[in-house]
Amino acid sequence: MSFFRFKRWIPLGLVCLVLAGALSGCMGNRGTDLHEFFTSSISTDEPEVTLKLYFGGERKAATNEVWSAVSEYVKSKGLNVKFSIQFIPWTEYPEKLLVMAAAGDRWDLNFDTDSSFRQMASRGSYMALDKLLPEYAPNLFRKYEMDGNLRSATMNGDIVGLPWSIKMNERPYAGWRVDLAEKAGIYREPGSVQTVEDVDTLLHELKEAYPDSNVTRTTALPFYIVREEWLDLGFHGLGIYLNDPDYKVQAIEQQPFYEEAAFMSKKWYEGKILSPDSLIDRADRSDQWRNGKVLFTITSHEWAYASDPGFVDPNFRQQMSLVYPDKRHINRSPTSNVVAINRNSEHAPLVLRFLDMMETDRKLYDLVIYGIEGKTYEMDGEQVVYPDNLNLSTSNYMDWGGQWALWNPRFIRSTETYPGDFWQEEARFAELSINLDSPLKGLLLSDYAISKQIEKRVQLYEELGRSIEYGLVSDVETSVLQYQLQQRDSGLDQIIGEVQRQVNLYLTLNRPD
Repeated sequence: MSFFRFKRWIPLGLVCLVLAGALSGCMGNRGTDLHEFFTSSISTDEPEVTLKLYFGGERKAATNEVWSAVSEYVKSKGLNVKFSIQFIPWTEYPEKLLVMAAAGDRWDLNFDTDSSFRQMASRGSYMALDKLLPEYAPNLFRKYEMDGNLRSATMNGDIVGLPWSIKMNERPYAGWRVDLAEKAGIYREPGSVQTVEDVDTLLHELKEAYPDSNVTRTTALPFYIVREEWLDLGFHGLGIYLNDPDYKVQAIEQQPFYEEAAFMSKKWYEGKILSPDSLIDRADRSDQWRNGKVLFTITSHEWAYASDPGFVDPNFRQQMSLVYPDKRHINRSPTSNVVAINRNSEHAPLVLRFLDMMETDRKLYDLVIYGIEGKTYEMDGEQVVYPDNLNLSTSNYMDWGGQWALWNPRFIRSTETYPGDFWQEEARFAELSINLDSPLKGLLLSDYAISKQIEKRVQLYEELGRSIEYGLVSDVETSVLQYQLQQRDSGLDQIIGEVQRQVNLYLTLNRPD
């Protein structure tokens, strides 16, 4: 039961490669020189192996060329591998991963995020790395020891993932096309759209001014979640209230604010504010915002303050306002972006050696993240920029999806989108008093003992819950009551009991200060 979040990008640059013993400077014939440089450095007796990696999003035009260069580079360093890079559209990604894992498919590494990572880990889909990580990726392991992040990717005592190291907070900002709003005489003071009622008023004004436009695909529920300081556990609609010292696990549909949000979503649906296709539309919501397909969205501090929000038209402008600025909100989990090794991988040591190289080798890091200088990016002094006629939306490689768990804060470069100390500012924002680390940070819930009850809960959500949240039911009060009762009768007590047991055990071992 998640709500819309922008995907994240971060640019880095590839410094000019030079031939050993030659004069310094960028190479002229890049394709030939790169190949000669890579293949002449170090030979290896190990047989060549293909590593199959899965990421989310769409394949960029230069992907194969870049990863061929990555292969040549790591071969020159003694790692005899090539790469099969696969992409799955974001709207299909979590479900497809689960299906592939259940079918016993073989691959080597994949990107994952929060809720689907929990599900994959709880089903034993990821390889335990406790022994392999320090042996084959000692530099990466030392970094994790210093960060203390591995606990968040540990289940039943086993390390089953490698989380990212960026600190940030995704508390919602309301965002709207201010260029169109101003054209229609709609003005808001900076920071004045703070409550769901403020949002409601603005949405109606936008719809009145542009009756034929799709206003938003965002339901009302995310705003109420922030207002109520509800901590979503990322586990089938279960959560706790941040002000509850007992950390009592509850179901979101049983809470009074759930019905209140359903009434507001119905109001938006009936007013043709909430797009009638929102429930079934599988298009990427961030792309729709950047392409001008909607007038209103919600996003995070990152995209509220990014220098380049990625609009396809330079005439598009946005205005952003932090909602419920006095309410506490949880910082992003280390497993918001994570890479993990498939339990069926035959090449886990090679995957870890590759990741360890990325931790220490900036040339490799730049090559993986940004590609080939002059083709997929340029350098403007110390800043990474797009080549001529390319931007965030039309990039041939930069901003490829699912790279985020591979970010290394030591190697992050200034970019057109994130200039200067942007990521330091993100960390400072996360450290504000209204933003706090989750008291359950690192909790990976298992559904092993309640799989049948979870299956029924998910089915009921698909049959009833989603329609309620998108305002499609004729009688909100009756529908919510029916939904609550059916969830209770389908094993909700057993689900909550088991999850509460796991929460209590976690707190016993990791009681927050």
